Amino acid sequence: MMQSSFKYLTHNPEDKSWGLYLTVAGSARVEPETDYPPSGHPTGYHFNWYIGRILQEYQINYITEGEGVMETRDGNYPIREGSVILLRPNVWHRYRPLRQTGWTEHYIGFIGDMADKMIRSSELLADSPVIQIGFQENLINCFQEIFNYAIIERPGYHQVCSGLVVQILGQIISLKKSENFRHSIIEKAIQKACLIIRDNPAKNLNIEELAHDLNVNYSMFRKAFKKYTGLSPMQYHTSLRMKQAIYLLTNTDLSVKEISFNLGFCSVFYFSKLFKEKTNLTPSEYRRSNRSN
Repeated sequence: MMQSSFKYLTHNPEDKSWGLYLTVAGSARVEPETDYPPSGHPTGYHFNWYIGRILQEYQINYITEGEGVMETRDGNYPIREGSVILLRPNVWHRYRPLRQTGWTEHYIGFIGDMADKMIRSSELLADSPVIQIGFQENLINCFQEIFNYAIIERPGYHQVCSGLVVQILGQIISLKKSENFRHSIIEKAIQKACLIIRDNPAKNLNIEELAHDLNVNYSMFRKAFKKYTGLSPMQYHTSLRMKQAIYLLTNTDLSVKEISFNLGFCSVFYFSKLFKEKTNLTPSEYRRSNRSN
């Protein structure tokens, strides 16, 4: 016997202009030796294995129990416990659980300009129709919270649910990015390095010496650091310095020269040049603009 609960949602022009809005939320326990998908879905969503389906929206289907298969024009993909199926608009696909195992699924559909931008900006999300993340209870909680909002339909629920969709996407990316580092020596070294850099924004750090002090190979550390944080160690350090500079320009009367000195820059000229590269304004222009606002 198949148990399922789902809700397809309406939206208004304000929801559309928000940039990301929900179209469906649901979950189902598909028992072994039963047909898939369950009946009751509207035209455009229901499909059979022989024809497949093309959607006009994104869908995330998180499989927390069981096994199955998925196909697109690009290939076949095994589905296991902990798999995320990421469906994209205008892409033919079909998927189903194995008859001997069935599966448990939690799914949401969404669409919007912001959704397009987020999916396309992530290499992982843009290229992978199936992403293995394992069992993540906090992710299931997000799906359940979205479904609860969808059932009640209080004013503004689309906006609240859009934040939860972003959280789900962010967690998927984070889990995949960190899986090669989890509990490893290099991960601990990177985390310690981040603390050291944060505690010393005004210090001209020698990254090679820092790697040596942490007992890791410099070349490996530098490459792993960028993969882990998205920035090289020096870019990470510079980013923290710029944030501190913005705070000092906004909240103190220290001169640009004093701020440059306090943050450890070798010259006010270099500080101003770097600040403009990052913000498109000189420090003085940034201070005037901020205070005029």
